[in-house]
Amino acid sequence: MAISSAFLDFYQLREQPFGVTPDPNYLYLSPGHREALASLLYGIETGRGFLSLVAEPGMGKTTLLFQLLQRWRGYVHSAFLFQTQCDSRELIRYLLNDLGLKSDGEDIVRMHADLNEFLFRETLAGRPVVVFIDEAQNLSNTVLETVRLLSDFEATDKKLLQIVLAGQSELSNRLSHPGLAQLRQRIAVQARLDALPPCEVVHYINHRLHVAGRQEAGLFTPGAFELIAEHSRGIPRLINNLCFAALSLGFALESKQITCDVIRKAAADLSLELRARTYPVSSQTTVPRLARGLRPWLQSLYSWSKDNFFRHRIFQTSVALLVVGSLAIYLGMHNGSGTAQPSPEIRRTLAATQEVSESVSLPERTTAENFVTVHGQGAQQTVSREDSRTFFTYVVQPNDTLRDLCMSTAGRYDSAVLAEIQKLNPELGNPNHLNAGQEIRFPLNYPK
Repeated sequence: MAISSAFLDFYQLREQPFGVTPDPNYLYLSPGHREALASLLYGIETGRGFLSLVAEPGMGKTTLLFQLLQRWRGYVHSAFLFQTQCDSRELIRYLLNDLGLKSDGEDIVRMHADLNEFLFRETLAGRPVVVFIDEAQNLSNTVLETVRLLSDFEATDKKLLQIVLAGQSELSNRLSHPGLAQLRQRIAVQARLDALPPCEVVHYINHRLHVAGRQEAGLFTPGAFELIAEHSRGIPRLINNLCFAALSLGFALESKQITCDVIRKAAADLSLELRARTYPVSSQTTVPRLARGLRPWLQSLYSWSKDNFFRHRIFQTSVALLVVGSLAIYLGMHNGSGTAQPSPEIRRTLAATQEVSESVSLPERTTAENFVTVHGQGAQQTVSREDSRTFFTYVVQPNDTLRDLCMSTAGRYDSAVLAEIQKLNPELGNPNHLNAGQEIRFPLNYPK
């Protein structure tokens, strides 16, 4: 306990920010997560019957489901099933038990009758019943057919039961099976979670640090952010594991800032191989990958230079230019006239360093802003039909506050964020008082 307390004090944290349990308080709503959440909320509110959520392992699928449960708590009767290695009889028994109904699990006809009676009773009381089935890709075809039959519980004007199937990519493949065509046709909303682009990795990490109590920026260097994005491939679970390992290593080394070297050592300990990855890019933004295509030793030189010179001024950058220029002369290829011509790799490195030179006279930026400058903006995923390129529309849920929504969407709550929201919502009278059902437009990109 003393070591844990010392660790938190060392990094100015109230709690561990990179845990492995699906805590809804730490949910970071990237554009993709916002779109998935909005789609599922809409599907449940409109009584669509069947909905699905597909994501690769570690993408925060279960955390998003818990967020849905939290938002609907007190307004719907819900059940959460995660024991998917079962037969049809066991599935119904698990469902009844989670709904608080007694069952001997023997007579499946009796269990169906009890469930039908319960659903009618809840409907008359005005409480929708929603069932979340996690890891649904593990269900056999026979059990999936049983799940489909559950949707037959309906009144003349509405479905009595809403079912959310959540699973890995294999779930989509399973649903394409000819024998499950009837189930696939009933899924009205299909949401998906994709890996985070590099700039969202920065926002994700800073969001978790802020929720855990960290107030100061700069815990991770820009180069460290880049390596985390590349090693984790934008998968939140891998980001958490790598950040936890890096902070533990940094604490052991008494390092107040996590650098590239710390990330490399932590990634090696976790056996996270560096792999090439293509990130989605919006049609309006080009992502300049300055070090892409360089040989490994030049990539190391570039990363080291970025960590050590991006935030320093002209003297240090001039030294970098001198070193790289010397390398260009030494390694350059000679043309027919005898004039030394830098190789394409050296020219790319010179261009990268020149970009640093041109930017050092500007005021220093925050860690996240430096990283976004290098990587550009991630793909802007659409969630609004009105103008999906700039904002998305969110329906306020009970107990929502503007501060919580800003922290989830922007990772911060300050005057610049509020001004941007006010610009999109001129009719918003008192931002400190939100009403359930109220629609608010949030920008996809906030001012720095």
